[in-house]
Amino acid sequence: MSPERFARINKMLDNRQPDLTLCLDKVHKTNNIAAVIRTADAVGVHQIHAVWPDIEMRVSGNTASGSQQWVKTIKHYHMDDAQQAFRAQNMQVLATTFSETAVDFREIDYTRPTAIILGNERDGVSQEGIAAAGQHIIIPMIGMVQSLNVSVASALVMYEAQRQRTAAGMYGTRKLDEAYCQKMLFEQGHPIYAKACRRKSIPYPAVDMEGQIVASDEWWERMRAPEVESA
Repeated sequence: MSPERFARINKMLDNRQPDLTLCLDKVHKTNNIAAVIRTADAVGVHQIHAVWPDIEMRVSGNTASGSQQWVKTIKHYHMDDAQQAFRAQNMQVLATTFSETAVDFREIDYTRPTAIILGNERDGVSQEGIAAAGQHIIIPMIGMVQSLNVSVASALVMYEAQRQRTAAGMYGTRKLDEAYCQKMLFEQGHPIYAKACRRKSIPYPAVDMEGQIVASDEWWERMRAPEVESA
């Protein structure tokens, strides 16, 4: 890969925030899902969660502008499963909903490990999502509308989290494990070889400090060997 692409991927990895995530609660419109993922990538969110109990969902690559390659979507069939994932990371769980205990989203400390639940276009956050949250948040509005599009609401909250985390110096230090970083560097820096590895069931090699492949002669021999066509 080029030095410029290698540097850009490494910068992205250095800025990822694995302890900051979103949970889309039965959000079905693919254009909204893709827009959320695009913003998540922009602010350094490593992965998002989605509760999709009834239908198979797929994010459009055109709408997400390729950001789905960088931000993984973890699918759950039930909110309980998502909640367990957040508890495993000791996250504070927030839900965007109107309630007597809801506070302005800017009053939250987003430097803590945080998961933010956002609801779908018609119903908002489900009762399960509301119950899963330890704190409810609202985005104050002084016009006639009562709610914002989920992609807009998520962007406001995520950029507030980024603002706080930038001020706290939480960007620029790599927090992801080396195995994941090596995988991303190889797949995104050497996509043709990565596809060949998957096709031929060959393990990924290491990538060195200059972005070049580090592999044994045996690995290269397997890579160059012609593929056997199945009958």
